[in-house]
Amino acid sequence: MDIIERFKKYIAMDTRSDDSNPNCPSTPGQLELGKLLVAELQDMGLSNAFQDEHGYVYATLESNIDKEVPVIGFIAHMDTAPDLDGKCVNPQTIVYNGGDIKLNDKYSITESEFPFIAELVGQELITTDGTTLLGADDKAGIAIIMDAIQTMVKDDSIKHGTIKIGFTPDEEIGRGADLFNVELFGADFAYTFDGGPLGELQYENFNAAGAKIAIQGKNVHPGSAKNIMINSLEVAMEIQGMLPKAQRPEYTQDYEGFFLLTGLEGAVDYTEMSYIIRDHNMSKFLVKKELMEDVVAFINKKYGNIATLSMKDSYYNMYEQVKPHMEVVELAKTSMEEMGINPIVEPIRGGTDGARLSYMGLVCPNLFTGGYNYHGRFEFIPTASMARGSELLINIAKNNVLGNK
Repeated sequence: MDIIERFKKYIAMDTRSDDSNPNCPSTPGQLELGKLLVAELQDMGLSNAFQDEHGYVYATLESNIDKEVPVIGFIAHMDTAPDLDGKCVNPQTIVYNGGDIKLNDKYSITESEFPFIAELVGQELITTDGTTLLGADDKAGIAIIMDAIQTMVKDDSIKHGTIKIGFTPDEEIGRGADLFNVELFGADFAYTFDGGPLGELQYENFNAAGAKIAIQGKNVHPGSAKNIMINSLEVAMEIQGMLPKAQRPEYTQDYEGFFLLTGLEGAVDYTEMSYIIRDHNMSKFLVKKELMEDVVAFINKKYGNIATLSMKDSYYNMYEQVKPHMEVVELAKTSMEEMGINPIVEPIRGGTDGARLSYMGLVCPNLFTGGYNYHGRFEFIPTASMARGSELLINIAKNNVLGNK
């Protein structure tokens, strides 16, 4: 099975995660994909592959050399983002010749909105049909790892040390590393294949928190509401208006953090709001959380203790953990350069399992999968970039041996 067949097989499975379900995994489709991956790994000859009770998949490709070298792990996540239907059963494959890319009669990937597509003229692309996510985040990462392992199993001339494979559930809802068994995994360091365009190499990410605000209003008949009614929807809009507009995702880039209102549900009597809070800089991250607390405190002083804030940190910037182990970054960077790939070293405007794992003792930078426009119907991937990801994994394994003579 080639990498494109694998990818299309995986994206046709519904593995969208569900933040409202506290179980792990949060959706049954992730268990089904995990079972499939275990079966495929075992068919390759990795009889040690298994899925644990929480849905995590672990496997080991044993060393084929007679010396000890560091054990490398490669990790990808099985779930897709909850933002849109993740069961992509009708992907479209085109050779891009320029101009807008029509997905359906309603949606197109346009040059005006996505000018970078001009750099992809002549490449084969896999897109959605405009009704679902593609699922490249992160089934492209899974396909890359599976394809590379298959290649190494078949070709014993590729010399490598012990390689650990891990596939995680629920990364998109911030739980991917919650029950990951670092000790059982047994790698000295690892890489997630969970990045974007060809060449991405990332070891900085946001510090992240989630916040929920519950607002208890006071509903009375509007005909007699003067000086009595407290419309919880109006209070919610007031809270949103008190947070700095310039610190929203649509106005930020690079190292700039943000507040994002991700959910708003309610009526006059009661409303719930959900936010994510992000910043690369820990000091600025703490200031953002303090501002959220101050806004809610102000609302409670104004209206009389009607709002309840709950806030929880999700993950932290992995750079603090990677910084003492930059040889892990250099191994990936050198391996890319040897292949003629220009490393794009930039901060992740998001997070990966690798961020959490780095704080759990497993240093874990992030590598490209080749995809673009994650978390929406405009998601697509150049097939050649995915193939290069598989080649990169193999080259990292080779260089790990050569660099430890």
